[in-house]
Amino acid sequence: MATVTLDRIAKSYGATPVIENLNLAIADREFVVLVGPSGCGKTTTLRMIAGLESVSGGAIRIGERDVTEARPGLRNCAMVFQSYALYPHMTVAENIGYGMKVRGVPKAEREAAVLGAAQILGLEPLLDRKPRALSGGQRQRVAIGRAIVRDPDVFLFDEPLSNLDAKLRIEMRAEIKALHRRLKRTIVYVTHDQVEAMTLADRVVIMNGGRIEQAADPITLYERPANRFVAGFIGAPSMNFLPAAVAGGALRLADGAAFPLPRADLRDGPITLGIRPENTAEAAPGAPFATMVVRTVEPLGPHTLALGEIAGAPVTVQLEAHARPEPGATVAVAFDMNKMHAFDAETGAAL
Repeated sequence: MATVTLDRIAKSYGATPVIENLNLAIADREFVVLVGPSGCGKTTTLRMIAGLESVSGGAIRIGERDVTEARPGLRNCAMVFQSYALYPHMTVAENIGYGMKVRGVPKAEREAAVLGAAQILGLEPLLDRKPRALSGGQRQRVAIGRAIVRDPDVFLFDEPLSNLDAKLRIEMRAEIKALHRRLKRTIVYVTHDQVEAMTLADRVVIMNGGRIEQAADPITLYERPANRFVAGFIGAPSMNFLPAAVAGGALRLADGAAFPLPRADLRDGPITLGIRPENTAEAAPGAPFATMVVRTVEPLGPHTLALGEIAGAPVTVQLEAHARPEPGATVAVAFDMNKMHAFDAETGAAL
């Protein structure tokens, strides 16, 4: 059982705390992605699991083993780094098998393991090439192959796709997802890219300031964010946030625009309205609307995004594909209030 348990983990650098009282249980064969802004502690958490960073408090268990003080080589984890870290003078086969060679694995066993990894990753035609003759995606597959031959309990990925172009990132995401299904191993994956997190993970762990804001499957995070931070982090473009007030069964914006409120559980008083761009549209005649002042327009093919302001707050609104409002123009915008989110105006907690 390759479960990973972080029990009240803490990490400080001198007097500066980076992570405090972090608890996370990762199931056997689960694909968990740690995501968050730069400096949130996600890479530090991954490195503590790997044993590359010591913990300042708490315990780490892999399966039934307490590995808190164990050196990296005894944890049976394989890490794939952002940089490929390939030996330039070695062939693909030699790079993949180098760790086994250092450990004294017999040549026949080593070659069989290298060939098996190459077959999984589609590297068979490239085994005799040097890294300089490979594309970025091929180099990353070699780095993953080096991890596979270790036959680890847990794979650890530290932003492995950040050096690739957009097209390759999409292709490699699909390959890593397929690899997880094939190997049936536990994966802990770090990225700053929320789209990458949503497409890969069984469960996404959103971190901020060294703590976990929410851990859930991607759809739950999208549809039921725990707070304003999670709501703003998940989704592209980001959710719009508008100061509003609930009064008499209606929701009113600061400029006086009013919308019927589909929720009876919200008390009268100030809230922050959250509405995603895909849940907005140009208002039909006679429908409730808010007035948007357009600042810029982004045609995207299937639809057009208009960026501007409503009631003094910055917003992104989704319009039909051929809409081209001029900067400074006003647009009547309707909200799908059945898809609205409400947040406490002070704490940001979901209501």
